[in-house]
Amino acid sequence: FPFPYTPYRIQEQFMEALYGALEAGRVGIFESPTGTGKSLSLICGALSWLRDWEEKRRQEEARLLALGASGQDGLTPQQARPGSADTVGQPDWVTAFVQKKEERDMVDRLKEEQIRKKKREDRLEKMRHSVHLKYAAKRKRCEEDEAKRLLQLSKEAFSQGAGEGALDQLDHNEEELILAEYESDDEEKVVSGLEEDDDDLEEEHVTKIYYCSRTHSQLSQFVREVQKSPFGKDTRLVTLGSRQNLCVNEEVRRLSALQLINDRCLEMQKNKHEKKSNEENEGKKRRVSRTVCPFYSYEQMQFLRDEVLVEVKDIEQLVSLGRETKACPYYGSRFAIPAAQLVVLPYQMLLHEPTRNAAGIKLKDQVVIIDEAHNLIDTITCIHSAEVSGSQLCCAHSQLSQYMERYRKRLKAKNLMYIKQILYLLEQFVAMLGGNVNQNPGCQAVSQTGTVLKSINDFLFQSQTDNINLFKVQRYCEKSLISRKLFGFVERYGGPASAVKTNKENQKLAGLQNFLLTLQQGSDKEGDPPVEAEHDQLRTASPLMQIEGFLSALTNANQDGRVILNRQGTVGQSSLKFLLLNPAVHFAKVVEECRAVIIAGGTMQPVADFREELLCCAGVDPARIVEFSCGHVIPPENILPIILCSGPSNQQLEFTYQTRDLPQMMDETGRILCNLCNVIPGGMVCFFPSYEYEKQVYGHWEKTGLLSRLAAKKKIFQEPKKANQVEQVLMEYAKCIKRCSQTGGQMTGALLLSVVGGKMSEGINFSDDLGRSVIMVGMPYPNIRSPELQEKMTWLDKTMPRAAGQVPSRVLIENLCMKAVNQSIGRAIRHQKDFASVLLLDHRYARPAIFNKLPQWIRERTQVKPAFGSAFAELRKVRTHLSYVL
Repeated sequence: FPFPYTPYRIQEQFMEALYGALEAGRVGIFESPTGTGKSLSLICGALSWLRDWEEKRRQEEARLLALGASGQDGLTPQQARPGSADTVGQPDWVTAFVQKKEERDMVDRLKEEQIRKKKREDRLEKMRHSVHLKYAAKRKRCEEDEAKRLLQLSKEAFSQGAGEGALDQLDHNEEELILAEYESDDEEKVVSGLEEDDDDLEEEHVTKIYYCSRTHSQLSQFVREVQKSPFGKDTRLVTLGSRQNLCVNEEVRRLSALQLINDRCLEMQKNKHEKKSNEENEGKKRRVSRTVCPFYSYEQMQFLRDEVLVEVKDIEQLVSLGRETKACPYYGSRFAIPAAQLVVLPYQMLLHEPTRNAAGIKLKDQVVIIDEAHNLIDTITCIHSAEVSGSQLCCAHSQLSQYMERYRKRLKAKNLMYIKQILYLLEQFVAMLGGNVNQNPGCQAVSQTGTVLKSINDFLFQSQTDNINLFKVQRYCEKSLISRKLFGFVERYGGPASAVKTNKENQKLAGLQNFLLTLQQGSDKEGDPPVEAEHDQLRTASPLMQIEGFLSALTNANQDGRVILNRQGTVGQSSLKFLLLNPAVHFAKVVEECRAVIIAGGTMQPVADFREELLCCAGVDPARIVEFSCGHVIPPENILPIILCSGPSNQQLEFTYQTRDLPQMMDETGRILCNLCNVIPGGMVCFFPSYEYEKQVYGHWEKTGLLSRLAAKKKIFQEPKKANQVEQVLMEYAKCIKRCSQTGGQMTGALLLSVVGGKMSEGINFSDDLGRSVIMVGMPYPNIRSPELQEKMTWLDKTMPRAAGQVPSRVLIENLCMKAVNQSIGRAIRHQKDFASVLLLDHRYARPAIFNKLPQWIRERTQVKPAFGSAFAELRKVRTHLSYVL
């Protein structure tokens, strides 16, 4: 395998196993701890396979074309076998004719494909070596912009000279709020990135690798690794992202909320397609000029596509290129997908089928690698779940009613029918929460509070909406862009600063303003928690967008999800939530279509839930599943994992819900930390099961004086609840450790009190002195009183077989706990020369069922210590040894 340096043996094993899985078309679960060069192993292993695959395919195509040119039968018996015709009982001449026809068709297809491929390679090669081409398109674009500007100035001058022709009945700029005529419920045509006359230019999709990760920063990091790898120069790579990350139109970017950006972008495209027909009518009646996106130029996006394919670029470089060339990076990057060998994209784009289809992603016979996949099941569940509040339902009903009243005479029959159906759905949903859509949701008290779970069918039947075809309503919302039109309407008439005339229609609009105002005041009175500006904007201005997601979720199969009615205080505070129970239904298509799927991560243990709950439920043959887990590159003596069963005063450590609040348990935890602070240098990170418990223990230590004893050795930091404060705390923590290591003295470093599943337990790098010890207080089991978790447990017990005599719901709870533990303890060892101790404070970790769920490289080095004395002696011994080594 080509590699930028001599690989570790475990990296070679990883690449060999990955190559084998891709070659055999397997579904692989791959685990490689952080610090072992997982990204490079994925890149070099997967791209080596792709290079060899392309070479084999080139040789086979050349052979077939050569045989086709000489008129010989070039197909093997298996290839020649007709796909649809049943050859049994057919005369030999019929079979031979079918075989010959298939052979001729295949050769013709190969010839066409080779012509397209040659054109593409020539174009890219020309671009690679011709610097002036890179500026020609930019110059041409500037000339076009100048011409358009002059044309616009002349039009404005003409209109001023001719006098203002008012639109009949409607105000200026209001025409764009009207819904276009909606003709067909079965219309399947979607908005394409191509112009009408450019459909024939779409290329065949070459065999490629789709690489997904969670965040855009992780994707950028991966692209930088590709750039540094031996494949960086000659790999055709394209990075995909959301409009929020790739849009370069400032007018659209200012909307900030993702759904608003999406709708505005789609509307601008629609305006571009409608522009020609509008211009034809210009002589008859003056129309309002609708905004089109200046960056949505097919010619410029073709240029951007070629630039992307010529040289590997990350998201930031792609956006800079889009601004420079005045081409849309969002669509330009999509044009590059067919010819790309490696497509880098976020989870959501690949795992959500409508988004996947809209992006032009075709998974048939392709390879998918999902990195950072430890939360894959939760991610799929979240993507396909949805929640709407009573306030949103009432607000959407009010907005839509006002919209329908104002434009009733201008809307076609189909539009009115669907709007009435949506209004009816909203009324019934609010009724299910115990409210009335015509009253302020913030003032309507709910008589029966609590949480109720229902199946989808029961919910639709009890809300009397089972007679409405939700699939058609969902399609109507997508095609008509009604939520965008409604947002424009509210922008115009819903703000307190709008000038409202006193005619009858506008008196109704004034009522909408007042209603929106009372909604806002009502929620303030009820003491709703503050939310970020963009969420606030979405909630008050365009709640229908959120509701569309809920309607879409209700189209899942009855057995795969539940509707949760959460009735709280007032109707406004109450909510409806769809919970997906079976994520496998949405993952099934990915594993069915793809040649191979690799699920990879630094900490994948325990893997049973991936295998059973996700893959087997998605219909994957167990024989197709392959598992690979490698050790770490650090020497065995560089990590000391200890399961501690009792503390310094022989108090047994068992942090159950019943015992963890006991003063003696909190005292024992404090004594353990005091002892550790005496022997462990640098930084220590202590994880608690929850924010509440961490706060409780901290308060107890303050009262007993334990906190001041701890603070004498280590400066104490606490994990903040607000995300924007995390960076500041981490900087102060790192500064303190560095200062203590340089100055010496009584203070030896810092102690960071963190929370499992919080901001510090995932994605944060506590390498070297930042994390010389990680302490896990108790076992972070999830809250089994949660209705959602209880429903999931019930569903698993009904649908999943017992594995080794264990109840599936119990296995789920243990897996959720140990995944969280494994993520947290993996924060300390980050590279080959790093060292740290890991202390698990609870005797239950020694139980075989729990112990076996630790990562293998930690498990094989773990010591179980019944008493604190022997554990403390080990820590002192290791410290002495490492001090000598370093």
